[in-house]
Amino acid sequence: MNLTVSRKAITQPDLNLAYNQAIHLLKDLISTPSFSGEEGTTADIIETFLNEKSISTLRKYNNIWCYNKYFKESKPTILLNSHHDTVKPNEQYTLNPFLPIVENDKIYGLGSNDAGASLVSLITAFVYLYEREDLPFNICLAATGEEENSGLNGIRSILNDLKPISCAIVGEPTKMDMAIAEKGSMVIDCISRGRSGHAAREEGDNAIYKAIKDIDWFAHYNFPIEDNLPNPVKLSVTQINAGLQHNIVPGECSFTVDIRFDHSYSEKEILNTIINHTSCDFNVRPNVLNPSNIDVLHPLVVAGLAIGRKTYVSPTSSDQGWLDLPSVKMGPGDSARSHTADEFILIEEIEEGINIYIQLLENLMLDNQPILPNRKLFFK
Repeated sequence: MNLTVSRKAITQPDLNLAYNQAIHLLKDLISTPSFSGEEGTTADIIETFLNEKSISTLRKYNNIWCYNKYFKESKPTILLNSHHDTVKPNEQYTLNPFLPIVENDKIYGLGSNDAGASLVSLITAFVYLYEREDLPFNICLAATGEEENSGLNGIRSILNDLKPISCAIVGEPTKMDMAIAEKGSMVIDCISRGRSGHAAREEGDNAIYKAIKDIDWFAHYNFPIEDNLPNPVKLSVTQINAGLQHNIVPGECSFTVDIRFDHSYSEKEILNTIINHTSCDFNVRPNVLNPSNIDVLHPLVVAGLAIGRKTYVSPTSSDQGWLDLPSVKMGPGDSARSHTADEFILIEEIEEGINIYIQLLENLMLDNQPILPNRKLFFK
């Protein structure tokens, strides 16, 4: 695959109308509850927005996708993807999560940062380029659901329905830098087993005490790695439950472990390590997300660097994990705001996101040469 970066200055028409439409769309999305698996109404909003611009759309479940006007089978295709589902608001919200309040250049609301801003910015960039006949590649826009719960009816459900894709930009809050790799995600549900008994007598075998030993291991174990490389596996105990009442020694204690991992260790190696160091029983939840990476010489990365974008390895996971093709994760906003109370996005971040997406695409030249293999230069 070859890369050509345009050296001439990009002259763009006034984008103020596009900015305003993006912000209005984001407000509509915030105002509409769209928890994972329940995004039907936001899918309707996105579909209507595109159809009103005379863009034909396809739909499966709550996933909406479309192609540029002058799509040609002979050209490679780049996928622009982000999600319109959200997590549920946490108990620390002080503002109405479904009321898009604008204050001090900030738009508050659930999903504003993760990943509404990325989604509306990608949609705006797609619409901006929709009628361009001179693009050296096709563009497929996909607004998908069930990202937050890795659901079966999210992007995975349409991958076989899309026309062949060469590479992708996945919209998530990254401050518009490029995540050229991200860790995979795996969740295990653990049970420490003891024996019930009366708390007032020396009876039973307290399952909580057994669980504490294993939880301490999860909290402090470090998987071996070469010097000067990032931690390859992160183990976090995120839920725990035990006990029926105050005077009964619990016979079982259950807890959940969130596991993030890169290519340094396989799923099997991680699970074998856990088995060898703990006494609890556990089950692996379905829908394990694989770690993803893109070659540092891929045209997407080189073009991004050429317009001043930085690269990094992301500790979080996304729908990149379902894409068996080169991709970068980039979008307006800050990952640190995701899933937090009173989530917000800056209006200027949306405008910057739209500009950078357009500039990246206008500076990118893909051809139909074989795609560079993923050499995982940043893992080993």
